[in-house]
Amino acid sequence: MPGHDTPLVAVIAIGLALAFVLGLLAHRFRISPLVGYLLAGIVVGPFTPGFVADQGLANELAEIGVILLMFAVGLHFSFKDLMSVRKVALPGAVVQISVATGLGMALAWSLGWTMGAGIVFGLALSVASTVVLIRALQERRVLDTERGRIAVGWLIVEDLAMVMVLVMLPAVVGLLADQEGVADWRAIALSAGFTLVKVATFVVIMLVAGRRIIPWIMHYAAHTGSRELFRLSVYAVALGIAYGAAALFGVSFALGAFFAGMVLAESPLSQRATEEALPLRDAFAVLFFVSVGMLFDPGVLVRSPWAVLATVAIIVVGKSIAAFGIVKVFGRSTGTAMTISASLAQIGEFSFILAGLGVGMGVMPEEGRDLILAGAIISIMLNPLIFAVVERRRKTPDKKMLNSPDEFPLADPSDRIESATPPLSPTTLSGHDILVGYGRVGSLVGSGLRAAGRPLLVFEERIDEIAAARRDGAEVVIGNAADPQILATANLEGARRLIVTVPEAFEAGQVVEQARRANPTLEIVARAHTDAAVEHLTSLGATLAVMGEREIALRMLERIKEDDAAEIVAAGIVEPAIPRAIPRE
Repeated sequence: MPGHDTPLVAVIAIGLALAFVLGLLAHRFRISPLVGYLLAGIVVGPFTPGFVADQGLANELAEIGVILLMFAVGLHFSFKDLMSVRKVALPGAVVQISVATGLGMALAWSLGWTMGAGIVFGLALSVASTVVLIRALQERRVLDTERGRIAVGWLIVEDLAMVMVLVMLPAVVGLLADQEGVADWRAIALSAGFTLVKVATFVVIMLVAGRRIIPWIMHYAAHTGSRELFRLSVYAVALGIAYGAAALFGVSFALGAFFAGMVLAESPLSQRATEEALPLRDAFAVLFFVSVGMLFDPGVLVRSPWAVLATVAIIVVGKSIAAFGIVKVFGRSTGTAMTISASLAQIGEFSFILAGLGVGMGVMPEEGRDLILAGAIISIMLNPLIFAVVERRRKTPDKKMLNSPDEFPLADPSDRIESATPPLSPTTLSGHDILVGYGRVGSLVGSGLRAAGRPLLVFEERIDEIAAARRDGAEVVIGNAADPQILATANLEGARRLIVTVPEAFEAGQVVEQARRANPTLEIVARAHTDAAVEHLTSLGATLAVMGEREIALRMLERIKEDDAAEIVAAGIVEPAIPRAIPRE
């Protein structure tokens, strides 16, 4: 059969197709699509009948998704940001790892395992999934807030700790497996020191040489004028540095890609690089969840139900309580503490690597790997529900929590926006213009409206654009207007018009559809990039969809007609009658 001859094609085609169907079904029932992706992996895994995908290939494809994801995170997370949250993230991650490892060891002891098995098991339960955390923060649009940066910084510290564990584990395998003989502590110390030197060397190279080389590569590719070459340069930098970091310095793929993105973040091309990495990143991130689902043996739920429940409790309850307490000790808001707790209430990729290594070296029984996988899948499924509870708690009328500076996007903790409008406070404007997006197009429209004396309400998430809108005298709502609860603050019933300048047709369509439903007579002007986008937006209720390329062409033709007419008038053939506009199609 063709599937046996082309296992790579089979994994990608069947994995993505099944993930799409089950993800769509999950979305239909108002469940996170991640649940559908995990179920797709279970369906094509070795523990269910029917087609069985190649697990090794699935894992490698998933690793590409992790690399691209961490590269994109690095593009939004500068070294200054990492240092700004170190006082919380560093001690917080260390204490939380210690608490989770202790709880895991206690469960392992109750199951009759060795101390070594307990240590590996506990460490596997202590580290959260980068993919799940970033996806959750992005979906809730809090990645660029201080609480989002604390969560990411926390996870980076955890990743660094796990890199150390993975390198040191083979050196201490004799001790952990309770084998005969005395552990060579000198060898262990040398191994740990060597690991620290390699990681430090990689970081120094990235921060010194990488800051010059990576932006130069991207700028050179951009100046070729070829979008294809620029996109290729993004993937080459992300994947190349991730692989080089792992091969030369023993650093994880994810960590290598993160530093590559963090270095590139200082370049003006970082935003464009992020946009180019998005499509491939999302596709491979889906394959990551499919590969996790393939590892799950549903039989463990029947064989060891109480052990599974205890494992999930450690991940979801034990880690969350520890994280909440640590964040509060450092004086952060309750909203921030709740977000960090929810972010870390799951486990992922490093957990799977540790479980596989522990079983492969005979330190941990196979039952431990099954419990870790069960805990991972159940906690990943529960994570959206946990976030929903947290977000509902944060949206209660608690003014102290809503007005906390931790809740808003910040460029730097010292640059706090004290006058930020709470996202759920309805505007008092009436007869106003609503502008969604304050980027290159939106800022020009907004400046013109304010110059004309129009009351203006702007929806924006990015810190620089928020500041620009406020400088121009606009009232700003911090958040994504595609969110119904955010858009409800705009007083659509009393507005004069809505201008949607965001370039993504899908997101713009959500805004247009909700606005048209709220106010059938509202004038809605939307931005589009293609004829299909124009049709899509007008079908959802846009009064006018403006396609940039067409408007540029029409303006050029208008200029040509003006010049031609001027020559004719100069020749004395006709009286001057220059058309001011060209009829639309």
